Amino acid sequence: MYRYDDYDHAIVKARVAQFRGQTERYLAGRLSDNEFRPLRLQNGLYIQRHGPMLRLAVPYGLLSARQLRKFADIARRYDRGFGHFTTRHNLQLNWVKLAEVPDILAELAEEELHAIQTSGNCIRNVTTDHFAGIAADEIADPRPWAELLRQWSSFHPEFAYLPRKFKVAISGAEEDRAAIQVHDLGLQLVSNEAGEIGFRVHAGGGLGRTPLLGPVVREFLPWQHLLTYTEALVRVFNRHGRRDNAYKARIKILVKALGREEFSRQVEAEWAQLKDGPATLTAAEVARVSAQFAAPAYEILAADDLCHLTHLREDKAFARWVERNVQAHKVPGYAAVTLSLKKPAVGFNSAPGDATSEQMEAAADLAERYSFGEIRVSHEQNLILADVPQRELYTIWHRAKAAGLASPTVGLIQDLIACPGGDFCALANARSLPVAAAIQERFEDLDYQHDIGELELNISGCMNSCGHHHLGAIGILGVDKNGEEWYQVTLGGRQGNRARIGEVIGRAFAAAEVPDVVERLIGAYLAHRHADERFIDTFDRIGIEIFRTAAYLPKPAQKRRVANG
Repeated sequence: MYRYDDYDHAIVKARVAQFRGQTERYLAGRLSDNEFRPLRLQNGLYIQRHGPMLRLAVPYGLLSARQLRKFADIARRYDRGFGHFTTRHNLQLNWVKLAEVPDILAELAEEELHAIQTSGNCIRNVTTDHFAGIAADEIADPRPWAELLRQWSSFHPEFAYLPRKFKVAISGAEEDRAAIQVHDLGLQLVSNEAGEIGFRVHAGGGLGRTPLLGPVVREFLPWQHLLTYTEALVRVFNRHGRRDNAYKARIKILVKALGREEFSRQVEAEWAQLKDGPATLTAAEVARVSAQFAAPAYEILAADDLCHLTHLREDKAFARWVERNVQAHKVPGYAAVTLSLKKPAVGFNSAPGDATSEQMEAAADLAERYSFGEIRVSHEQNLILADVPQRELYTIWHRAKAAGLASPTVGLIQDLIACPGGDFCALANARSLPVAAAIQERFEDLDYQHDIGELELNISGCMNSCGHHHLGAIGILGVDKNGEEWYQVTLGGRQGNRARIGEVIGRAFAAAEVPDVVERLIGAYLAHRHADERFIDTFDRIGIEIFRTAAYLPKPAQKRRVANG
């Protein structure tokens, strides 16, 4: 993974010192709220429902075990002993004290961590595939390119005050696991007919109030021009993006208003002034950064470990966990393990994506012992051990169970995505966490979850769509109706190469109705599915009307099966 050089250390420490001074002046009354707001936002500090919330950056979702332990330590000493991993890899602390934030940032800087540009109208944390570097379908590792974008965009003076926030995602595999089409800038690594690496460029995607998929604005961008072309694209946005209306300020509105062809033309015209300039990437620079993402010292192992195969045969619970939580690896004898952060809620500290300090430390221990000391964060709000020998899977399973990190439900209905919602966020129209907990409780039976099969269910507490509800096969959006919390349901959303925005089915539901509605939708699916057909595939085949009718029935169309034993 990337390690800071002297420049990185100096820059981050200087930013900490600068923010410490700004915070002291604000607390002394020498800066107004309006003056302090842009300063705190570019250092990841929000004012939420209960007080300050600090969002810590996890660039392209990669952490060392030491860094994760530092997160655990910070959460324990400065917060309430837990943190929330978001759909953009970051970690949010919801109970920090404003006066202590500079101290937190100073401690993070010692471990090459920060909160820079995790908020504000700037280029945000770059995200990518949590299986980067290990997936069999990978065209090229996206992490070096994400790091180059991070270095270029951090503190970029021209883009410190954009019309609105700007999010970048990059995918290096044949299957998009980074949701690039719903980002302001989505980059897909591709190889042309000559075998040269470059990027297919999407622009103008995003969720929120106006969900849109980003169209392709350039089919092939040679890798040398990644930074100059990106600069041209952001310049066009900075010049023409709406600044009079926050709801219309995202680049997706500009691209839609201009049209893909005109937007592309303007970017190409701007790029003509930058192409082959000082920011053009060289092979030496790419090699320098790529060297920090070199593959670890893998052992030469058999494709299948005999002890592992024996455990699979003899322990059904372990086999179920492997089926859902273990991913194939491109190196024989290795696997990737998903540590689930979706244990059904017991109070605020067990919401989807939340991890206690003890769980973070347990995950760090597993990473250090079994996965070369590195750990990933997925945009599905789980943690990933990317490089695990098969022979260690049984031991990891037992240790993960003891830490509450081994729910065998990855990709199933309990592996839902949810934002913090109205329990924490000042922008939310409704609470996400009680609804998430009620759904998890309704579908807690593992046999039933496995019968249902793969299903993406996403929940957002407001139109900002931090829970990616538009991309869920079942999406739930909290809305305000005359001061009361109601929930709108969308169906048919997808992420990946065939990304699609879900369709609203009709009137919203009261909170108490939502678990019944979800169960009726599941009942309709089970009644109409073909063998081995996923929910989304059945939806595509039979259409929305059968599901819409089921959702508004007064009673469930099909009662939930009760597992034997």
